[in-house]
Amino acid sequence: MGVNVRIMLLVIGMTAIAVTLRVQTLEKAWLELANLTSIICPLLLISLLVLYALNPLLASLPYSWGVGAVCTVELAVVSMSHQVAQRYLSEIGIPPLPRSLIFAAIITGTILIYFNLRNRALTPAIIEARLQALQARIRPHFLFNSINAVLSLIRSDPKRAEKALEDMADLFRVLMADNRKLVPLHNEFDLCQQYLALEKLRLGDRLQLAWHTDDMPENALIPPLVMQPLLENAVYHGIEPLPAGGEIDISIYRNRNEVHLVLTNPYHRESDRHTGNNMALSNIRERLALHFDAEAQLTSHVTQDQYQVHIVIPYREAA
Repeated sequence: MGVNVRIMLLVIGMTAIAVTLRVQTLEKAWLELANLTSIICPLLLISLLVLYALNPLLASLPYSWGVGAVCTVELAVVSMSHQVAQRYLSEIGIPPLPRSLIFAAIITGTILIYFNLRNRALTPAIIEARLQALQARIRPHFLFNSINAVLSLIRSDPKRAEKALEDMADLFRVLMADNRKLVPLHNEFDLCQQYLALEKLRLGDRLQLAWHTDDMPENALIPPLVMQPLLENAVYHGIEPLPAGGEIDISIYRNRNEVHLVLTNPYHRESDRHTGNNMALSNIRERLALHFDAEAQLTSHVTQDQYQVHIVIPYREAA
């Protein structure tokens, strides 16, 4: 989806620039732009559908051959569409074929150059380094809270402290693993349960949990440590400021080809703890964008007494 949106924006943007250079007045520019987009948008849709159908073949070609194939396909689509338009839509003023081919070649070349530069900027090494850097920002808070939870039990309840240390060992194992690849959703679910078990040892009955996971697709692939920082924020910002505590509501479900993660916790407008929440949300948004581009989204919603975070991830099944 992100690739298609970028292509559409680039094509419409270049069309607007071409119109601006040709006409002198704003009124004529709007009329010319409307006329051109009525031709270009259907042509663009046809081109995207043809390239999508040829994608398996194009992906198997070397890069230079693939570029040549894409250009050839585009020029062929423009030529055939021009003939059809001249036959059935001649009254709307179809541009000459050479002009249409030159314009199509310029747009196609510009788009190919843009995606080539973007691909170089997002090489695997850079993506891995950025993911690791984002992950490192999350770890200190998580480890600090977990260690405090265990320390509070060492003298008062050694057996529970031992069990908590076992949970911490599992959590450390996850943190020290290669967290650059997608993981099954059930791994993240188990991690969150271990983390909340540690927090519940510290907060006791002040921390109430409501899990809604009957429709959770356990084999769905998600970025690691996406939910845990949100739960950490929910505990810190929503539960700890309340003397009586509160409830965190976690819903995980699949809707068609999307996985939804919804987390709701109490909200206090007068609290001064919310400044650090935006950094965690920004980190997660960037990680989602690196993995799924525009197909994933994270939104937050604040009411008078509740704070909700909603993550939507495209459904990809683990092997």
